[in-house]
Amino acid sequence: MPDDRTTRAPEAADLAALAGADDGPRAGVRWHLPSDGDLNANLVAFPAGEGVDEHVNLLLDVLMLGVAGEGDVIVDGVAHALRPGGLVLVPRGARRATRARSDRFAYLTVHRRRAPGISLGRSPAPSRPAPS
Repeated sequence: MPDDRTTRAPEAADLAALAGADDGPRAGVRWHLPSDGDLNANLVAFPAGEGVDEHVNLLLDVLMLGVAGEGDVIVDGVAHALRPGGLVLVPRGARRATRARSDRFAYLTVHRRRAPGISLGRSPAPSRPAPS
């Protein structure tokens, strides 16, 4: 049987070290997988009181894994505590937000890579009739 896998180097990262490092942004993405694979993964960190505002992802389920500190993942209005090693699955179509309860709250998000041109917070552009 032919091997359909593409040759790709393994990716390894020390997420706890990246979350606690002083050389990156205090809020936002601190690490991400290269964009040449099927998965999207981001290590996101926030200081106490900050996080991601409520939004809805209609296309993909998202796994959120606690890496450092403590915070909440709010899914459809219900807060789920997230600590290192904890996991929350956010189903597609759910309203979600995050909020740090401690300094250096960090979590990893993992989902299938979106199709090109699709981003958070925007609806796909309406289709237009093909020119005649």
